[in-house]
Amino acid sequence: MRTFRRTARVGAGLAALALVAAACGSDSSTSGGDVAGLTGSIVVSGSSTVEPISSAVAEFFNADNPDVEVTVSGPGTGDGFELFCAGEIDINDASRPIEEDEIAACDEAGITYTELEVGLDGLTVMGNPANPTTCLNHGDLYALFGPESEGIETWDGADTLASEVGGTGGFPATALDITAPGEESGTYDAFIELSGIPDLAEAQGVPEDDWETLRKDYTASPNDNVIVSAMESSEGALGFVGYAFAQSAGEAVKEFEIDGGEGCVAPSAETVIDGSYPLSRSLYIYVTGEAMARPEVQAFVDLYVSDAGLTEAVGGAGYVPLPADRMDATRQAATAAEGSAASPS
Repeated sequence: MRTFRRTARVGAGLAALALVAAACGSDSSTSGGDVAGLTGSIVVSGSSTVEPISSAVAEFFNADNPDVEVTVSGPGTGDGFELFCAGEIDINDASRPIEEDEIAACDEAGITYTELEVGLDGLTVMGNPANPTTCLNHGDLYALFGPESEGIETWDGADTLASEVGGTGGFPATALDITAPGEESGTYDAFIELSGIPDLAEAQGVPEDDWETLRKDYTASPNDNVIVSAMESSEGALGFVGYAFAQSAGEAVKEFEIDGGEGCVAPSAETVIDGSYPLSRSLYIYVTGEAMARPEVQAFVDLYVSDAGLTEAVGGAGYVPLPADRMDATRQAATAAEGSAASPS
């Protein structure tokens, strides 16, 4: 959990973002969030993937609003939505859209909210640099991670299952050591959906309750840095995280290309923007209607959807900024939410 308040110096992270701002030719200090005399507190929780973006925005915000306490934590998208729909936090960071059961929980509690798309990510499947594998298709991902892979202890032990579901197989004869997000994570849910695991599980005759699950015999961690570090532990390491965390590891990890049916594609800013990377996804924040009525939250959201947030904070955190038309849509949604909060029906 990070708490930002009375920030005299915003540190190296904000300094790096300032360099991005200079390169982009924008003025982050005047692009929102600088309403004079603001006080109060803002509580942000949810996705560990989005947490670095919200933390950067909080640092920007406190540079101009030192008397507002902003707390940012990253227990996971699902855990965040539990708090959000219970009215315990103002903003939920989310690495996937809100789900039906979460919508129902918010409705039951009388929580209204606005969804704001803030950036793009490419889920990155990683291994140890010594692994000779270079590309994985959906069948391979199913054979390594899917519900039928439980009990497979070596990479080449997944070859038979891979051949059954259209994978390429040919994996190395080395131990399979998986460290990846757990069920509380929006990254877990997004990976299952984007990798096609439910469709393959259904085709394989797997019981419906297991269509949207991964194998249960792996090391689950809510900490992306722990997952990245695990890739260095053995030649057979395997996991997945958001694009920014994999990129920050550099040559310490091997990023696998993914074949979604049109050839092997590596994760990059370009392939995430054009959608050619099969594991691309959107990142979001959700803001409650009650919170949006408070001036400090409105100022924080204004900053978040300005160039300082959608370009500098997103890019500085290692993720991919939205195309211009989608930035405009986010800003319009924020303006509409502020208008509704100011004039409740």
